[in-house]
Amino acid sequence: MTFRMPAETDPQERVWMAFPTAGYMLGETDAEAEEAFAAWSAVALAVAEFEPVTVLVDPSARTEARDRLGEAVELVEYPLDDAWMRDIGPTFVFDEHGAPAAVDWVFNGWGQQEWARWGRDQHVGAEVARLAGVSLVDSPLVNEGGGIHVDGLGTVLLTETVQLDPYRNPGHTKESVEAELARTIGASNPIWLPRGLTRDAQRFGTRGHVDILATIPEPGTLLVHAQRDPGHPDHRISHDIRERLEAARTPDGDPWRIVDLPAPEVLRDAEGWVDYSYVNHLVVNGAVIACSFADPVDAEAAAILAEAYPGRQVVGIDARAIFARGGGIHCITQQQPRRAAP
Repeated sequence: MTFRMPAETDPQERVWMAFPTAGYMLGETDAEAEEAFAAWSAVALAVAEFEPVTVLVDPSARTEARDRLGEAVELVEYPLDDAWMRDIGPTFVFDEHGAPAAVDWVFNGWGQQEWARWGRDQHVGAEVARLAGVSLVDSPLVNEGGGIHVDGLGTVLLTETVQLDPYRNPGHTKESVEAELARTIGASNPIWLPRGLTRDAQRFGTRGHVDILATIPEPGTLLVHAQRDPGHPDHRISHDIRERLEAARTPDGDPWRIVDLPAPEVLRDAEGWVDYSYVNHLVVNGAVIACSFADPVDAEAAAILAEAYPGRQVVGIDARAIFARGGGIHCITQQQPRRAAP
């Protein structure tokens, strides 16, 4: 049996999320907890304006979630460690007959990070597949949804520091990873990027997720994170990423059209260099749920996204509280594609 992961721009059935519960997500003060609750809820409610949303919520947070989300979204109680649904949830695909399925990657806390907990979250992929009523595709590969981007035509973007991470997949080679991605998501045109952004490579990062580096808004086009300030270490990284992508080819063998998506002007927060990225947006039916940062570049980025996704409304959500916890809007969501009518 072969499978294909569709483009994120294809019609969607719903979006899946998880509600923040405890630990570093909620911080040590009521104010920090409020930031997390408000940010996740704002994203869920924004998506719910365009398509159904299902939110997994730990029983301990059910009242909080219901008070904030009301009846706008479906809540399902399930024990959770964390709230990054892109990574703990499954990757939805179609089989060769067009039937929906979900790939259940192995999740081990972004490469067994010492601060991470995954005893509960490692089961979320299978549970979401069950709730969605689709067949499960088991994979032995340690991988996260934030570690891949596809065009639906065979291209997959990935990074050497994630899929080849010795704390994720010891002993694997590019060839063995590519073979598993060909089997599970139909990837025939892998494009390996060397690493992720600076902050994402530090203690609380993912070691290099691609979904803050580049994405594919339409066949043949790449939106690429561009740090324009030479004082930020990501300036060199984004230059190297662009060079790598300029040398890559589409499934048809053509050069990619590359569109720079500039980083915000802010360079640092209290913890150091930021990895704020407008690339980390979510495409839904009729809209793009975009990261904003109360930054002068917000308007420029929104205009680029509007041009990249014609016919979709760009909805900006302040993502600073999400990035402070290690990710963005794309990281806390997972789209389920809609099966085409027979």
